[in-house]
Amino acid sequence: MSAIDWTNLFEQYKGLWVALKEDERTVVASGKTLKEALEYAQASGFAEPIVTRVPEKLVTFIGAYDFSV
Repeated sequence: MSAIDWTNLFEQYKGLWVALKEDERTVVASGKTLKEALEYAQASGFAEPIVTRVPEKLVTFIGAYDFSV
């Protein structure tokens, strides 16, 4: 499995919910809410798309890890 570059998603869909094809690259619908994005996707013939919300700005996240044994 390789990483997918969603830079173009960020540029076009900042702050929106997007519905993607199974390839995880092709946007089939978008909306301000999850419900809206799903409704548009279903109207376009995609009953169960992959959905994600595109952040409004890109930030670095470094999570906490528990290294105890």
